[in-house]
Amino acid sequence: MDRILLTQAPLDPAAIERLVSSKERGAVVTFSGVVRDRENGSAISAIVYEAYDSMAKKELERIAASVEKETGAVVAVHHRVGEVPVGEASVIVCAASGHRPEAFSACRLAIDRLKADVPIWKASFTAPVRSPR
Repeated sequence: MDRILLTQAPLDPAAIERLVSSKERGAVVTFSGVVRDRENGSAISAIVYEAYDSMAKKELERIAASVEKETGAVVAVHHRVGEVPVGEASVIVCAASGHRPEAFSACRLAIDRLKADVPIWKASFTAPVRSPR
């Protein structure tokens, strides 16, 4: 499995953690972005993510490399594309290093830069309105 991945498959935090973990890296920090049931105040049932795949993957690779250089941590980023239902992870960022500060910093830098710079777009599916019985 690649450390940088765009996929339609559900994400597995444990598998991503294994990509960056080692005996030398005692600090492993994982951020999971999970689809919540509301978007801009409206109930939703899912979010659909679209990406310009080759450009998004290159940008994710660039971000991971720059974060690794800045912090000394090892970084993995997996992002789903396609429909992601409420309650499932749309993105997981995992960073591992010898110490906590570097792992936390790497994880935060990677997700913040992803949100700002990577060409991934989302659209929400409005949840159906249920009438009372």
